[in-house]
Amino acid sequence: MSEVPVRLIVLASGSGSTLQAILEAAAEDDFPARVVAAGTDRPGCLAMKRAADAGVPTFSVALADYPDRAAWDEALATAIAEFDPQLVVLAGFMRVIAAGTVARYRTINTHPSLLPSFPGAHALADALAAGVRVSGVTVHWVDAGLDSGPIIAQAPVQVLADDTEDTLRERVQTIEKPLYVSTIRQLCHSLEERTS
Repeated sequence: MSEVPVRLIVLASGSGSTLQAILEAAAEDDFPARVVAAGTDRPGCLAMKRAADAGVPTFSVALADYPDRAAWDEALATAIAEFDPQLVVLAGFMRVIAAGTVARYRTINTHPSLLPSFPGAHALADALAAGVRVSGVTVHWVDAGLDSGPIIAQAPVQVLADDTEDTLRERVQTIEKPLYVSTIRQLCHSLEERTS
């Protein structure tokens, strides 16, 4: 590992179980990155408590605190810039990030489907409604579209006949976290090599 680990910011909107997996990985001596901050659009969410408990600085940029979406986009970009990240990691962040911010920072996301199938916030329900037998998880670069950026990694999950959104989500998340952590590790090694 290089002298200076890759600087990560993790953005999350909910319980932070994926953020927790990243924090635990980053605590390992051989992990090539350090979480320098965690941010949210939902002040008080459990994800930010997890980050604070791990000693990671947190910030909140709530949409309701701004007169319009453009002002919120600018505030989020400013908050991210304060920590000078080399990689922005979305971990259940439920807002689309402005194209200008995505263009400025390498940003990745994890999504509970095998993209390009079932983009958007209701991927699990959409997969069940379509009657597919295989769903999964995708790690992808974030671009200006909705779950439309280049795919980095994918893993399949079988859809069972009696699945509900909750049971399918549980199985998807079981493979999502190790896939995401592994992908972040690989990307950070690549970033280290480019900057060394």
